[in-house]
Amino acid sequence: MNARKTPPKPLVLVTSCNQMMGEHPFHIAGQKYVDAVRLAGALPLIAPPFADADLDSLLDQVSGVLVTGSPSNLHPSHYGQALHDPSLPLDAERDAWTLKLIPAALARGLPLLAICRGTQEANVALGGTLHQAVQEVSGHHDHRAPDDQPAAVRYGQAHPVTVVPGGVLEQLLGTGPVDVNSIHGQGVDQLAPGLRVEARAPDGLVEAFSKPDAPGFNLCVQWHPEWLAADNPVSMKLLQAFGQAARSYHVRRDHTAPAASAVATQD
Repeated sequence: MNARKTPPKPLVLVTSCNQMMGEHPFHIAGQKYVDAVRLAGALPLIAPPFADADLDSLLDQVSGVLVTGSPSNLHPSHYGQALHDPSLPLDAERDAWTLKLIPAALARGLPLLAICRGTQEANVALGGTLHQAVQEVSGHHDHRAPDDQPAAVRYGQAHPVTVVPGGVLEQLLGTGPVDVNSIHGQGVDQLAPGLRVEARAPDGLVEAFSKPDAPGFNLCVQWHPEWLAADNPVSMKLLQAFGQAARSYHVRRDHTAPAASAVATQD
């Protein structure tokens, strides 16, 4: 009797950042995001920026997209503002392709999970705007973590978020408040048209949203569920939902892909 074959794991694109190390440019992604994809039951593919002409070919190969957080900020020219604090890091090369990657992935129905900077990119890519310094906006709290503390403190639970009824998060987590970490200076100002608020911080800041009319699973969160995700039941629920959506997409794509043309041969 033949042993049952293990289904192949879906391939998930993980966005990278661009950083100089000495005189050499590198494409990098944090290990915690790679580990999160593996916890979701998928295979991570760290992708550098792709040219517009190659984007469709890239998306043909994957069954999900994880848009990572980053120390850098999205340049405010992409949402019609001047730069507020030139001392903060930017990544123009990342901006140039993630703002096209996100709408393309959503239009295909590719499962998409966006985290922190990725969430801000998703809002801007779809027509929204950001607060460049949330802590300076009247009525909002300081959502940054202290720079002089170790990662365990910086990524510790900082505040609860209120889950908005009727959305993706309620299906995954229920209606109760959820404690999350908070390591961001920028945040959603005007939510892009067609997006749905999934959670808010105590000061009203949008902490999560989705695009209900996209044909596939999608969720964008301002916190970092990838941090020590294996020990966090909330994080695992999010990753498992993302992984299941990627597996389902992978199966559907394989079943609908056109069969390769047979080549007839003659003796």
